[in-house]
Amino acid sequence: MNTPISNPSTLSFEFFPPKTVEGINKLRETRSQLAKFNPEFFSVTFGAGGSTRDRTLDTVLEIQKTGLDAAPHISCISSSKEEIRDLLNKYQTHGIKRLVALRGDVPSGEASAGDFRYAAELVAFIRAETGDHFHIEVAAYPEFHPEARTPAADLQNLQRKIEAGANSAITQYFYNADSYFRFMDQCDAADIKIPVVPGIMPIYNITQLARFSSICGAEIPRWLKMRLEEYGDDMASLRAFGIDVVSELCETLRVWGVPSLHFYTLNQSVVISKVLENISE
Repeated sequence: MNTPISNPSTLSFEFFPPKTVEGINKLRETRSQLAKFNPEFFSVTFGAGGSTRDRTLDTVLEIQKTGLDAAPHISCISSSKEEIRDLLNKYQTHGIKRLVALRGDVPSGEASAGDFRYAAELVAFIRAETGDHFHIEVAAYPEFHPEARTPAADLQNLQRKIEAGANSAITQYFYNADSYFRFMDQCDAADIKIPVVPGIMPIYNITQLARFSSICGAEIPRWLKMRLEEYGDDMASLRAFGIDVVSELCETLRVWGVPSLHFYTLNQSVVISKVLENISE
């Protein structure tokens, strides 16, 4: 198993760019609450085919104005090299130093994937255009990408992203810590040395979680799914149980010595704040 990393306390949080004035105000409150935990950075997602491009940049710039570090996601699907080049120039102009580089999902009905097929090609293009200006995060999959032919092919894809210039990786969420540990053993055997940060998904409701998991290939363990289904419409009890589950997962990872924890916030702070308070006790 990889040697545990000595600083397990770093945190980061993912937001999506809000569409409405109400959403903007809600995100400001969420950001204010989560800023109390001294995150290393906030990341901001990028819609399929760049559909939220302007709102992603606006959200990142607002975060930066508060003195906090922000990292826009950049997705290459359905984008041309010229479009990505223009976006990189904007990010550099605004002093952005970190990116989350992803392939992205092909929007429904799209006939063309654009100039890039894979995230490794995007990472290589960013490096060719901007040198070492950006710290580049990429995605990793302890339970394997849903489109991967084999686990070995999935790991090779991560290796290609690293060879192209990725600095670190953030994983898809998981609820079985052993899947992360096994994945790190495989990374160690493949001589993958970059930090691989666990992605953490809070539990808000079973319907939403099942939908997300069916899309991204993340496993909901049978015991967890059955326990969550038992709560029915009792959202308060379900979320209290979910907080305990996610807190235990985070504590297990933290004790082992993960490099950081990255939370998929869904633009909410209450559940995550309770998890972080639990593991800081």
